[in-house]
Amino acid sequence: MMIYETANDWNNATHKKVALLGMSGLGKTYLSDMLQSGGEWFHYNVDYRIGTHYIPSDVTFENLTPLSNYLGKPGNPDKGGIPFEEYIKRQREHRAAEIASLNDTALFVDKAQETCAHFICDTSGSICEVATPDDPNDPVLTALSAAVLPVWIRGNGNHTEELVRRFATAPKPMYYNEEFLRTKWAQYLSERGITEAEVNPDEFILWGYREQLEHRLPLYAAIAEKWGVTVEANEVATIRTATDFTALIAKAIDRNT
Repeated sequence: MMIYETANDWNNATHKKVALLGMSGLGKTYLSDMLQSGGEWFHYNVDYRIGTHYIPSDVTFENLTPLSNYLGKPGNPDKGGIPFEEYIKRQREHRAAEIASLNDTALFVDKAQETCAHFICDTSGSICEVATPDDPNDPVLTALSAAVLPVWIRGNGNHTEELVRRFATAPKPMYYNEEFLRTKWAQYLSERGITEAEVNPDEFILWGYREQLEHRLPLYAAIAEKWGVTVEANEVATIRTATDFTALIAKAIDRNT
């Protein structure tokens, strides 16, 4: 059950609390920064919180690069790669930190109400990798949805190609579900007939990003269907004010019901 069952519940709420879900590049951080700048919304950045869990001396709210750099990329060490099993180890650390950070959301909701009327959680793009949306007792989504309204920002085919284009210009480390990652790593090596040490890290990460986009889409959709609501990336692109945002969420709740 959502914390706002109707648009009226949302519109009349003294404290509006949401969590934005979706791939990086579709507007989560844009909305969060825009709302925070008005002074009435507290911005809880899960990626930043993840970083503070295991590289606290380097990561800052404005600069999450140390978190990305720590995850690394598997493959040829001469091209900046790290051994695959080391990559797996760091992926597991990220998973534990992400789950802990998501579970911290309720704590920060309470803290935020001391200074801000409303709360927006900017989740990591990999939230769908640490939760099981089809499980009605999933601990991550149960805790999150009890504290905030999950809102999926859904892109379309054009958005997907733009995300890939952006990623191709500067491939970044990513978090994967471990089973999916091991399967894709084996597939990548097999299809190319190469060894781990011959993998170009950036080429694997770009290939993996495309595979990941397809893998994540039904997971996001299931979270929105069973735990929250959906807004379109094209709708998000029109948002300029907090009033615009609250109206969009009311519309999404109406569509859901």
